[in-house]
Amino acid sequence: MKYAENILQTIGNTPLVKLNKITSEVDALVLAKVESFNPGNSTKDRMAVKMIEDAETNGRLKPGFTIVEGTSGNTGMGLALAAIVKGYKLICVSTDKQSKEKFDVLKGVGAEVVVCPTDVAPEDPRSYYSISKRIAEETPNSWYVNQYDNPSNSLAHYEQTGPEIWNQTDGKITHFVVGVGTGGTISGVGRFLKEKNPEIKIWGIDTYGSVFKKYHETGVFDENEIYPYVTEGIGEDILPKNVDFSVIDAFEKVTDKDAAVYTRKMALEEGIFAGNSCGAAIKGLIQLKDNFSSEDVVVVLLHDSGSRYIGKVYNDDWMREKKFMD
Repeated sequence: MKYAENILQTIGNTPLVKLNKITSEVDALVLAKVESFNPGNSTKDRMAVKMIEDAETNGRLKPGFTIVEGTSGNTGMGLALAAIVKGYKLICVSTDKQSKEKFDVLKGVGAEVVVCPTDVAPEDPRSYYSISKRIAEETPNSWYVNQYDNPSNSLAHYEQTGPEIWNQTDGKITHFVVGVGTGGTISGVGRFLKEKNPEIKIWGIDTYGSVFKKYHETGVFDENEIYPYVTEGIGEDILPKNVDFSVIDAFEKVTDKDAAVYTRKMALEEGIFAGNSCGAAIKGLIQLKDNFSSEDVVVVLLHDSGSRYIGKVYNDDWMREKKFMD
């Protein structure tokens, strides 16, 4: 008989799927790494379990402890699955920008959810960075995950996602494209692929309102770059330690409207029901088309499932309200 001992053993080995219509104007073989096949429906399952296992090994997380983390939703889901299997309590701190579906799912798998305002500075005591740290400090026997600076985040992708992509493309990958939030995915995968072949290009997809692109190009952290944006899961108003700018060749910014439109377009044209940041990754790849040739193998990572965005990107009324639908 073939079966997994628990749901955590089903994480990884997600499929690589050729894109046929949505990237038809790109003169290269474009392959999507569809991470919604993970049990928590996102790539964050990988690093959530890795961070927990490493904390257990290091003695920072012990039986009966409470896990505390600030999350836009997907990391929280991965942590929740691991907490269920391993017997921990979980408190997720998020922002009011995130979709209701994400909060409902987290509550459904037993997490306590605390919602904070989005449009405040990271150092503001009301921010989800500040509140998640405060809750961890005030909760007895707790462990604060800190996915932004936790090295196990990028290590999970160095050990798992990068090798999967290399093996699935038989080492023929020439470009890797992915949205950047905490930086764990692009840094871990990028470091692995660059070690295998330094010629592989690593492209980060950023959003308007985020500091990554300008900082990468100039070394300047420009607060004027920071303003509210709609796209969930990518971009930051801080510089997480997990973003290894040395393995990233360039960043490309995508508008909120294009991210939403291309998310829906992918569902209609490819049958891939993906999340908001996935549309941004696809549109960013298309914007970069002049960098690709017919001999290239371009892998774009699709971070999560469209099930997290039913009330937003996949809702006509919401799209019209945001002026994303003509």
